[in-house]
Amino acid sequence: MPLPDETALERALSQPSPRAVAALAALDGDLLVLGAGGKMGPSLARMARRARADAGGRGRVVAVARFSTPGVRDRLERDGVHTLGADLSDRDRVAGLPDAAAVVYMVGQKFGTAKDPARTWAINTLVPAFAAERFRGVPMVAFSTGNVYPLWLAASEGPSERDPVGPVGEYAQSALARERILEFQSAHDRTPMTLLRLNYAVEPRYGVLRDLADRVIAERPIDLTMGWVNVIWLGDANAAALAAIAHVTTPPLVLNLTGPKYGVRWLAEALGRRLDRTPTFVGIEAETALLSNATAATTLLGPPAVDIETMLDRVAAWVRAGGHSLGRPTHFEERAGGF
Repeated sequence: MPLPDETALERALSQPSPRAVAALAALDGDLLVLGAGGKMGPSLARMARRARADAGGRGRVVAVARFSTPGVRDRLERDGVHTLGADLSDRDRVAGLPDAAAVVYMVGQKFGTAKDPARTWAINTLVPAFAAERFRGVPMVAFSTGNVYPLWLAASEGPSERDPVGPVGEYAQSALARERILEFQSAHDRTPMTLLRLNYAVEPRYGVLRDLADRVIAERPIDLTMGWVNVIWLGDANAAALAAIAHVTTPPLVLNLTGPKYGVRWLAEALGRRLDRTPTFVGIEAETALLSNATAATTLLGPPAVDIETMLDRVAAWVRAGGHSLGRPTHFEERAGGF
């Protein structure tokens, strides 16, 4: 079903799964969402608030971020999420955050790495160290990225969590460093954690499908060299993250968080049919792509609820209606790790 406006979209993105509700029902205290002002954070915080209400929980959902995008903080407060403005790169500010029963860690920097790699390394290594230090022993679910893997044979289903990592470029290297820091802190302080290697979350305002739809409707050619991608509805990714609170371990449980693999050509053509455009392509599909096998997460946290046809319908209808974009291209086609 198409989503007619922002209210309907946010409602769909924040629909909690039964497993998310069950995980939050077991919490005795507040849930802190660190880095809640980004692309996924507001809907995750909103989903957590709805899940706690469904579960009859009494603890708060506290969203922590700089909230540099106008209106985000006010909308969260209106929806029952408590907010705290904080620069999480300030160690003293992190040390002063309130206690929590569990933490979802969403802080990270990807874009702008090429221009300021030092900042990317600082955000992706120092900040998680500050958070792990402050919340010693507190269950934590932390977002990572599928970019920690090397390009994989496209004929396969991609690497599982048992396969070796091989980050390409400084962003991916710093993301793996974030994982290693959290792994160290987990072992040192006996902090139970789950690390989620995500790629790619999509919704009508952002993601691979929005990138492709924008190119299709503008009749710009689509590069097929990165010929395959995994996609998952952003709401399903957030629901899985909340459900993962029930599965934290020491050392951390590592899970690939994504949906099935799709051909970029097939996705673009499917969007073209919905947008009354014929996409044009350049290049040919390479033998490798950035992929992930999410069988373990699907088994443990449940399969995604939103299928690819629904995602395509929603994105195409949104773009056709002139719905706005977050203006943050994914650069999914990047093969050399430059962001």
